[in-house]
Amino acid sequence: MTDRPLTLMAVHAHPDDEATGTGGVLARYAAEGIRTVLVTCTDGGCGDGPGGVKPGDPGHDPAAVALMRRQELEASCDVLKVSDLEMLDYADSGMTGWPSNDAPGSFWQTPVQEGAARLAGLMRHYRPDVVVTYDENGFYGHPDHIQAHRITMAALEMTALTPKVYWTTMPRSMMQRFGEIMREFHEDMPEPDPAEAAAMAEIGLPDDEITTWVDTTAFSGQKFDALAAHASQGENIFFLKMGKERFGELMGMETFVRVQDATGAAIPENDLFAGLR
Repeated sequence: MTDRPLTLMAVHAHPDDEATGTGGVLARYAAEGIRTVLVTCTDGGCGDGPGGVKPGDPGHDPAAVALMRRQELEASCDVLKVSDLEMLDYADSGMTGWPSNDAPGSFWQTPVQEGAARLAGLMRHYRPDVVVTYDENGFYGHPDHIQAHRITMAALEMTALTPKVYWTTMPRSMMQRFGEIMREFHEDMPEPDPAEAAAMAEIGLPDDEITTWVDTTAFSGQKFDALAAHASQGENIFFLKMGKERFGELMGMETFVRVQDATGAAIPENDLFAGLR
């Protein structure tokens, strides 16, 4: 036995990602006395600026946006009771195809082994029992999400640690439901073109391929408030438009695929720490 606390490490790309995909588990496990470590890889400088000014438009200052988003991230962590926040502070690469993808110093341009070495140092320090990040496609193809996946998996190979490792995902049944809800809130939303619809249909996984379903219903209010802490990005956070009550009804389950395990815990499971306590 050891006095070291059970530890969850979530590796995310940008400020606000922690709340969208893992806000429920961060809040739940913090409430259960588990140490929660959030690693945010980029500074979020490609987000909206004050007044909703977009990247590349006059008046958009990536450095000022990054500072603002760091403050919002710290507020979100306070809401979720995150034990430790670590920022790698790589420059936000922006969405696929943006010129910022190719900018020197952007996360997308950072050699994987360089980012992995830094993350491996954090893993050796915190010795997580559970690590959560994105799948190979970054869930929906964002360059920084893909890079976060790459450095996480490479960092694990650099260490002698054997945590349970999970990739965030969403059941296809829920993705379909979200599409219906988005049309409910945006009645004038045009139907996606066939190529876009086909790409959306590939996001997430069939329900029977999801290994881990964690009920975070009791913490959905915290998750909503953590998202709301990222006020500067509110225009881009669809879930805030639902209101807290509807959000709680729809966002009470967080789902994952287990890709590494030394505990032998049976799947499907309802606890990231199954087999560890």
